[in-house]
Amino acid sequence: MSRMWNPMLETMDRADLRALQVDRFREQVRHAYDHSPFYRRKLDAAGIDPDGIQTFEDVRAVPTTKKGELREAQGGEPFPYGDLLAASPEGVTEYHQTSGTTGEPVRQADSWSDWEWWGDCWATVLWAQGIRPDDRVFFPFSYNVFVAFWAAHYACERIGAEVVPGGNLSSAQRVRKMREIDVTAFASTPTYALRLAEVAREEGFEPTDFAVDTVVCAGEPGASVPGTKARIEEAWGADVYDHAGATEAGAWGFSCDGESVGLHLNEAQFLIEVLDEDGEPVDPGETGEIVITPLNRTAQPYIRFELRDEIGLREGAAVCDCGRTFRFAEGGVLGRLDDLTKVNGVLLAPTAIEDAVRSYDGVSDEYEVIIDDHEEKPDLDVVTVVAEENPETDVSADEASEELRKTLKQTTSITCRIDVVPYESLERPELKADRLDDRRENHV
Repeated sequence: MSRMWNPMLETMDRADLRALQVDRFREQVRHAYDHSPFYRRKLDAAGIDPDGIQTFEDVRAVPTTKKGELREAQGGEPFPYGDLLAASPEGVTEYHQTSGTTGEPVRQADSWSDWEWWGDCWATVLWAQGIRPDDRVFFPFSYNVFVAFWAAHYACERIGAEVVPGGNLSSAQRVRKMREIDVTAFASTPTYALRLAEVAREEGFEPTDFAVDTVVCAGEPGASVPGTKARIEEAWGADVYDHAGATEAGAWGFSCDGESVGLHLNEAQFLIEVLDEDGEPVDPGETGEIVITPLNRTAQPYIRFELRDEIGLREGAAVCDCGRTFRFAEGGVLGRLDDLTKVNGVLLAPTAIEDAVRSYDGVSDEYEVIIDDHEEKPDLDVVTVVAEENPETDVSADEASEELRKTLKQTTSITCRIDVVPYESLERPELKADRLDDRRENHV
């Protein structure tokens, strides 16, 4: 049985793949121009003729799309999608929306053909991560209006795997259900994967005794953060995989069963550019922002959408031993550009703190980061990392504090205050965790 959902596309010669991307990009721009008033206006203002797009240089002449533009467009008529829609209202079969954590949610319309495309993108992810027809896959939360795990659910059905929804159950009930019916795989955020393991132990179970052999993570970078990935693997005795996607884009990145740590970019379904601050493509080994175009999405297309995710690129035959020719984001999503913050002139990435905390077994899984003004020197910032004691070790709070302080200084160049508190002092998130609390009065 092949390791790939679509071997032809996933191993395509790079030159052929790039030619396919340009052709599909041109078709997508033409469709958006012909059917979306928003994009006709935007492309006309930039002097873009869709049929003139023949090379990657032509692609970069097309203006990017920012999330703020989407919100502004949807604030107008016709409700609820404004003039973004590139299909008739009768052609829309799926409604979803973004979480709204950075502003008003963006409403997302998809047609049935779009939904089939979503399923294919997610099937590519899940097949690469070992999900097969004989798996029993558990989804331990309510899907609500958010697209990701609706699409993953549908992809499991396309693969032929058995799907077990766990929406209205408590965490304890979910753990017992997983144990009762021998779930072999589950999908969740990294935060909740660790929380479920903790709840299992509270219920008197050892997670490594479950039938779970695959954990599919999404929604946070953790499964590509070495310290977090190792904790989930150890907790469940299972293989842990990462996925990256967005409501506006789709399931664009996935880890596989190969040896490399990071994400394959699904270049058969997306044109993914990685650009520097000047909008120029970065070289392999450099990092940049993702600008993404879904290549087979019609009801509400996105042309060169600024995703605000940062990745570092690798490409070539040595990228991964799985055989895929897609470019590779080493280390997965390095962070949200909106989440990066300067502390005393030093750029701080939350994932750097996550890896340091999770790589040290002297503290438990939960932590939070507080950034505040210095009490006596308001022009200076103070970073406090609050972590919990690990009841499974005999490491003292003082010893843990000193070890984390040294590690964080080495990895972030920032001297942090460390506050190690008793186990179970911190809140247990049930989905995503917002661990950064920036309290600075004059922070921009």
